[in-house]
Amino acid sequence: MNSKNAFMNDNKHEGFSYKNLSSIKERRETLNEKMPVLFYRLMQCAMLNVLSGIHGLEQASEYFRQAGFLSGYEFAKHTLDLTVEYNEFFTELQKTLQDLKIGVLCMEAFGHGAGNIVFTAGQDLDCSWTPITNKDMSTYDEGFIAGILDAYAEKI
Repeated sequence: MNSKNAFMNDNKHEGFSYKNLSSIKERRETLNEKMPVLFYRLMQCAMLNVLSGIHGLEQASEYFRQAGFLSGYEFAKHTLDLTVEYNEFFTELQKTLQDLKIGVLCMEAFGHGAGNIVFTAGQDLDCSWTPITNKDMSTYDEGFIAGILDAYAEKI
């Protein structure tokens, strides 16, 4: 197996930026943006398996959470209107996630005083296929939503 990575230079990543993601419509003119969720899950499960084998499940999950945070932050900055009031922002976020088939986001609780918010994500890409347990399986999703909210909080 060839382990050379075209994105790596001297074993240091050159940085992630949303603008570096090429236009899917231009680069996949025949296949476009449609891809079965199965292949997303295949990549995710394989990556989690490899990282867990090297670093342990807790550290691998933290890597997924950090990657989700970075993705969510960049997604929010380039996709969402971060200047609107919270209610409008959350409504837009819910609609965008559903339109893009990422998942169905619901707010279960909002603590006005402490600012604690409880979200649930249904039909998400990460763990809607796993059995229901008390274990947190959606570390990438958790990071993704946290990154979105962090980007929004910077703008308000």
